[in-house]
Amino acid sequence: MAIPSQTIEQIAAANDIVEVIGSYFPLKRAGANFKALCPFHQEKTPSLHVSPQRQTFHCFGCGVGGSVFRFVMDYEHIDFPSAVRKLAARVGIPVIEERGPSDAEDRQHEARRTLLQLHGETAGWFHENLIRKEFGEPARKYLKKRGITAEIAKRWRLGYAPDEWDAFGSWARGHGYEMQTLIASGLIKTKEDAAGTPGQRSYDRFRDRIMFPICNDVGEVIAFSGRVLKEKEGAAKYLNSPETPLFRKGSVLFGLDKTKRAVIEVNCAIVCEGQLDLISLFEAGITNVVAPQGTAFTETQARMLKRLVDEVVLCFDSDAAGTHAAERSLDALLQNDLIVRVAEIPAGDDPDSLIRREGKEEFEKRIAAARDFFDYWIEHEVAEVDLASLGAKMQLARSLAETVSRVHDPLMRGEVASKVSARLGVPVQDFQALFPKQSRSSGIRSDQSRSGATVPPRHDVAMLCLVALRDEAARDFLREQNWREILAQVPAAEILVGILESNLRPSDAASLNAFMATLSPADEGLVSSWLLQKVPPNAGTMVEEWWFGIRQGVLHRQLEVAKNRIRLPQLSTGEQVNLQKEILDLLKELRELPKLSSATRIDS
Repeated sequence: MAIPSQTIEQIAAANDIVEVIGSYFPLKRAGANFKALCPFHQEKTPSLHVSPQRQTFHCFGCGVGGSVFRFVMDYEHIDFPSAVRKLAARVGIPVIEERGPSDAEDRQHEARRTLLQLHGETAGWFHENLIRKEFGEPARKYLKKRGITAEIAKRWRLGYAPDEWDAFGSWARGHGYEMQTLIASGLIKTKEDAAGTPGQRSYDRFRDRIMFPICNDVGEVIAFSGRVLKEKEGAAKYLNSPETPLFRKGSVLFGLDKTKRAVIEVNCAIVCEGQLDLISLFEAGITNVVAPQGTAFTETQARMLKRLVDEVVLCFDSDAAGTHAAERSLDALLQNDLIVRVAEIPAGDDPDSLIRREGKEEFEKRIAAARDFFDYWIEHEVAEVDLASLGAKMQLARSLAETVSRVHDPLMRGEVASKVSARLGVPVQDFQALFPKQSRSSGIRSDQSRSGATVPPRHDVAMLCLVALRDEAARDFLREQNWREILAQVPAAEILVGILESNLRPSDAASLNAFMATLSPADEGLVSSWLLQKVPPNAGTMVEEWWFGIRQGVLHRQLEVAKNRIRLPQLSTGEQVNLQKEILDLLKELRELPKLSSATRIDS
């Protein structure tokens, strides 16, 4: 599926880039443009420029730039379709995606849309039960006791699932949802799901539970987590939706749709276990917080965080389950080179009880004092082993070496190895010798050596790009030439080819935004810098001179190749005749080119 280019243009036209960026941080007028400190790198002097005329931004410090879509993508850490939908929602434009001819694809799209609608409406029904229904009073009392006011419950769309077998199912069927959809959503279970339920063919998955909607990055409800209200034998304290076409438990972080901005700004994510922990911290003013859908991090969740931050602080409960959850999270976090610290939570407490008792400032002190994970982990592991026993010490050393070897960053791995070896009382070389062989290399992954930089075009090509983007007559002139044939022989001219192939309109800012949305981030940065430059007053003359200069260079190179080939031995008579004709044609083309100024003459 794809979003039509006309829709992208319409959304770009309706979202003024100055207003959009100004909603994130203040902009100051600087002549015809606006300036600000760039949020994408550390700086003291503003180098981010925003052009209301061109509807683009560009930082002359770090090179990032582009359309309003690029800004939202980079600032919010979301993909292009999400940025389009976010900006569309801002101005009330519906986004209807184009779908392929496949009936199966149509059905899949429609099923997803229906599931999203069902989850959104179900969240509203659960919330109504909590706020207004008489049977929701016990849930309201419980939440009030936990410091959750009606306002907070509304902000997080908390709800209540009645203690009935078919309350939700009856409501959903009454609102036109088919049983197949309800089962696919995971909100309804069938007898086959859990044998032994007396007299039930289908029944509500969530009963007598406080309901927490689980949202994706853009705030759409995709699943639920229900906390039991009354402790019942055999009943799980928390019950999540099963995996569905909308929901993959290991791919979602609870609360991230609300906390992402703070997480990015602080460059640190506080990780707690439960939904109530997260809500209590957030409402107390500690907003850079997330919670996994379970107790330990998955590789996908760690990778999501790595795109946003460099550091995480684990704030799990102080009980044995919390300690084990922290340890189980280690692998995924290490594989993504995240700095990991562990906050000390007193025995018998959790983040929710702690923030309510001690307040924000004291909790922040605990976060600031959080120990490096390896200090915490080494102490915990060593404390359980008799180091006087050589066998026990070596067994522990091998276990620790296997874990330390999974630290990808070689400097960090060396520091941790030094800490562990010192604590065990063994030489660091002996400890490192216990690393698995495949982990004794530098530890630099293949994806770390890749460069995201693009090769910038040479000056003459860049000048043609500039005028083709800014001047309608210059663009028309270039499109009338045999530009495909010529540019195919010019290094790093792909971006100019893209400009000439597109249907962009230089005088239309929305059209430029839509074109930039098709580029790589590096190319978009180049285009945004060209759009902020002044067009020379003699653009018409200049574009012809630069174009003929490029043609001259290409013809000279072709002529040199032909002259070298005709000198080759063992050429047939036909080949010699063809090469002679090619040389004569190239010389004629060179003579017919307009005489170039010294500024644009290209050496062969």
